[in-house]
Amino acid sequence: LMNAAVAQGVEPAQIAQHCDSVSLCFSKGLGAPCGAVLAGCREFVGEAWRVRKLLGGGMRQAGVLAAAARLGLQHAETTLRRDHNNARRFAEGIHALDSPLLSINLAAVETNIVMVNVQGAWPSPAELCDRLCAVSEEEVAETGQAVSVLLLPWSARTVRAVWHRDISARDTELARRKLEFVTRKCQE
Repeated sequence: LMNAAVAQGVEPAQIAQHCDSVSLCFSKGLGAPCGAVLAGCREFVGEAWRVRKLLGGGMRQAGVLAAAARLGLQHAETTLRRDHNNARRFAEGIHALDSPLLSINLAAVETNIVMVNVQGAWPSPAELCDRLCAVSEEEVAETGQAVSVLLLPWSARTVRAVWHRDISARDTELARRKLEFVTRKCQE
């Protein structure tokens, strides 16, 4: 919800007004250690409250966590915009590679999520993710750095990359360079 609101330049309420219920996680992009809120009609929230208690959910002295969530909300636009910009730079780097192994739809990169299309029979998205995560002696010798990038094989031909507040512009550039290194090695 927050990423969509920032990307569209609207208040979250403008998006949520069309929903019967909304949940918002405070970890992930907002950076709180944990926590979420649930909103909806009184009956819906009442039933959710009952089920949470039935399943043993609940926290005591949660004010510190609420403070972290509040801070995350106060800085959401700045933080999420930075994440979106980092994701965009990564996607543009993939596009600039002009690799026969990878393609990207730049128009689809609107938030902190980048979907990378893996072309051809090899490597598969899982193999590509494994190579991005692994660090070889050859990589260190050639680039002078040991970089491990965690991406998710999303489908039979797609890899998913997601940015959050702990990934800097420098981290993004290192990930782009690692992807360039791996694709070059796969082509060789």
